[in-house]
Formats: sequence, C-alpha cells, structure tokens
Amino acid sequence: MFNREKPAAALLLDLLRERKLHISTAESCTGGMIATSLTAIPGSSDVVNGGVVSYTNEVKHNVLGVKTETLEKFSAVSEECTKEMAEGVAKLLHSEISVSVSGYAGPAGGTDAQPVGTVCFGFYVQGQLSSATKHFIGDRANIRREATLFAITTMLEKM
Repeated sequence: MFNREKPAAALLLDLLRERKLHISTAESCTGGMIATSLTAIPGSSDVVNGGVVSYTNEVKHNVLGVKTETLEKFSAVSEECTKEMAEGVAKLLHSEISVSVSGYAGPAGGTDAQPVGTVCFGFYVQGQLSSATKHFIGDRANIRREATLFAITTMLEKM
C-alpha cells in the first residue's frame, strides 16, 4: 500500500476519496500537524471535514465530550482519553473516520510512568474505536513529527 513516491497523507486521502469517507482530527501534543499534513495536499477539502486542537482538558471535555471521570482517572495522556477524543470529533464534525492524539512532546511534562515522548492515539473508523500508545525519542519537533506520521500511517493500515 505504501510507496516512496507518494506521501502517506496523500495515500490516505486517495483511499478516503475512493471509499467516499471523510476524516477529522482531534490533536493535543501535535497541535494540528496531522490536519496540516492532510490539508497541505491539493484537493483535500473533499474528504477532510476539519480538526480540533484540544490542548486543555477543558476543551477535551467541553468541545470533544471527553468525560471528566476519564480525565481524572486516566489523565489526558491515555488511550481511554484519546478514544473519547476520536469519537467526539467524529460526531462533532460529521466524519466517518477520525484520529486523535495526546501526549508529552517535551521538553517539560511527563511522569516516571509516562516520560516525555509518550503519545497516545485514538482511531475511529466507521464506528469502531481502537487506540495505541507509542514512545518517541528526540526533541519536541521530532516527537511531534513522528507522532503525526504514526497517526497517518496507522489510519492507512486500519482502512
């Protein structure tokens, strides 16, 4: 499915067009980089419905519908939270497909259990929710780039 001549984001958009599906994003630590990667490609507006940058717990809760209990019990950097973010943005922006991300891009933040570089992802594909946690190394810019690439390539695999 992957080829070196076409970026993963372009392949994902092609697949969405072929299947007549729409995508939305809910991003915390990537700050809109996933949406930027998708919308940088001409013609993306026919399948990209939009995105929400939800840096604070208040936005995660009030805009995306993440439960207060989820944030209190698991934190914003958890698969439980990113699944609710993905489902929330799909409903909010009327998309059949969505991806969400929340993590510690650094240099500050993180915990002993979840150090800087820990990033959680939520994937919503036509009503089916899944999630993943990855640990990326490097500086803030690298962690954000790697998280963006992982989100896009994982969505390709899940389609």
